[in-house]
Amino acid sequence: MTTSLDREAVELPPLLSGPRRLLKHPRLMHYNRLAALVLLANLVFLYAAWPLTTPTLGHAALANLALAVVARQQYVINFLFRLATRPSTRWPLRIRWTLGKVYHFGGLHVGGALAGAGWFLALTVRTTNRPLMAVGWTLIALLAVIITTALPPFRSRHHDHFEKIHRIGGWTALALFWTHTLLSTPGAAEVSVLAVVTFSVALPWLRLRKVDVRVERPSPHVVLARFNYGETPFAGSSTAISRSPLKEWHSFANVPSPGESGFRLTISRAGDWTGSFIDDMPSKVWVKGITTAGVANIETLFKKVVYVATGSGIGPCLPHLLAAEVPSRLVWATRDPRTTYGDGLVDEILAVQPHALVWDTSRHGKPDMVRLAYEAYRDFGAEAVICISNKKLTWQVVHGLERRGIPAYGAIWDS
Repeated sequence: MTTSLDREAVELPPLLSGPRRLLKHPRLMHYNRLAALVLLANLVFLYAAWPLTTPTLGHAALANLALAVVARQQYVINFLFRLATRPSTRWPLRIRWTLGKVYHFGGLHVGGALAGAGWFLALTVRTTNRPLMAVGWTLIALLAVIITTALPPFRSRHHDHFEKIHRIGGWTALALFWTHTLLSTPGAAEVSVLAVVTFSVALPWLRLRKVDVRVERPSPHVVLARFNYGETPFAGSSTAISRSPLKEWHSFANVPSPGESGFRLTISRAGDWTGSFIDDMPSKVWVKGITTAGVANIETLFKKVVYVATGSGIGPCLPHLLAAEVPSRLVWATRDPRTTYGDGLVDEILAVQPHALVWDTSRHGKPDMVRLAYEAYRDFGAEAVICISNKKLTWQVVHGLERRGIPAYGAIWDS
């Protein structure tokens, strides 16, 4: 293990040329590109299908609704990750760099939702049947609320309310869509698509169960929750847990130990829910759905990677460090790691990462994570950097490196 002492500031490589650097701007990230691509495809369809008939409007609305829902389905997400990470590390780095952005799939959800709402608005405006009009305008109003509360200004400030509105509102919107479709005397295709969408929404809830959890609290800041209910998830997956299934769910990275059944979750104090979980440690929690692939699964696209974590961001990194499927180097900045996370966890990390850079922020202050990430990337001969931290720092690291021509990845907080 190395520390922050006696370290000289490293020079960052020069920025990319203007046009290439522009493509690395946060507003042009792949998430937004996918959303724009869906909207563009709808505009092309609008041009090709003009003049539009009422059935065409309905079909377009339904197709986009299906895309918005299915793009979020856990089995589909896992399939997309498996597909994107199949290529060999012998493929050109530029191609692997792009494939690694698979976790931006949420752009498909956003594009489908926006386009579907637009098509359904056009359909409702054209409708003259009064019962259909009543259902249609009710659904339009509901979709407007769902979309508005999903925008970053509301979602970031009131995430719990956003989650409830998105869940309950989404279920209600699906019921209204069924009502509207059945009142419109649909064909077999429309009913089949709606049935698939409904099954996709219901599937995680069909696996809802209450399970035992054993919670250890090494410090008032963090707990380690241990599960062993017959599931041993793959490294790089996450599990959603809840103490009240209809109110809120929180996803955490699974930490399976090689050769052992079950898994752990590292839960740090980051809000009311996690604070309550730490202070009032439960003996049972709810889980639903299946374990789902997360951003760090893209590591297999590269010959060597650097993991950059701050605080409890070590949780999503730990299963990959333990599995050691890809050679990696860890850079971890946290406050007093042994006091906060316990000697056992720190020793476990150092056993598989003896050359890790562990920066104690309580002793040395906050570091320049972009420079530390680049130094580790350069010295280790890595091909990519994976950052697990808060939103602000993740974007600093990812975009700070990418605009210098270094593949970098980190969560995008799209849900």
